[in-house]
Amino acid sequence: MIKMRILGLIFDPNLNTTVIVLLDPKKERVLPIWIGSMEGNAIAMGMEKVTTPRPMTHDLMKNILEEFQVQVIKIVVTELKDDTFYAVIHLTVDGEELEIDSRPSDAIALAVRAQAPIYCTEKLLKEASDLGLLKQRSDLDDSEDMKKWLESLKPEDFGKYKM
Repeated sequence: MIKMRILGLIFDPNLNTTVIVLLDPKKERVLPIWIGSMEGNAIAMGMEKVTTPRPMTHDLMKNILEEFQVQVIKIVVTELKDDTFYAVIHLTVDGEELEIDSRPSDAIALAVRAQAPIYCTEKLLKEASDLGLLKQRSDLDDSEDMKKWLESLKPEDFGKYKM
C-alpha cells in the first residue's frame, strides 16, 4: 500500500463535479478521483475543520464511532472497476479489525475528520497509470498545468466516477 495525502480539490463547473487529487509524496505521483460536489464540500469542510451548528453526515459518523470506542485505523482506495473507484475503511473495535466497503469520497471525508491515513493500492496506481490518469507532480507544477491536464482527460480515457 502507498500512503497518500490530499493535494487538493478542484471543482469542475462544466460537469458539476469535484476532483479530489491524491498525492504519493515519495514518488510524486498524482491520482485524481472524480466525486460529487456535495462530497467534495464535505471533504473540504473536514480539511478546514469547519464546525456546523448541527453535525453533518461525516461528523455524525465520526461521533458515533467515537461513542462506541471504534477507531478509524486507515482508509484504502482499493480499485477502479467499471469506471468506479472503490475504497475500504479499516476500523478496530474491541481489538478486532473490521473492513467496511465505502465510496472513496465518504472514506476520505471520514479520514480527514478522524485524522486517519489515506492509502492506495499499488495495483490501483498501476491501473490509473495504464489509463493515463496518473501523472508526476513535477509535470503539474502549478495549478494551471493541473487544470489543463484534468481538462484534457476524455471520458473514453477514463469514464466518470459513478455515484
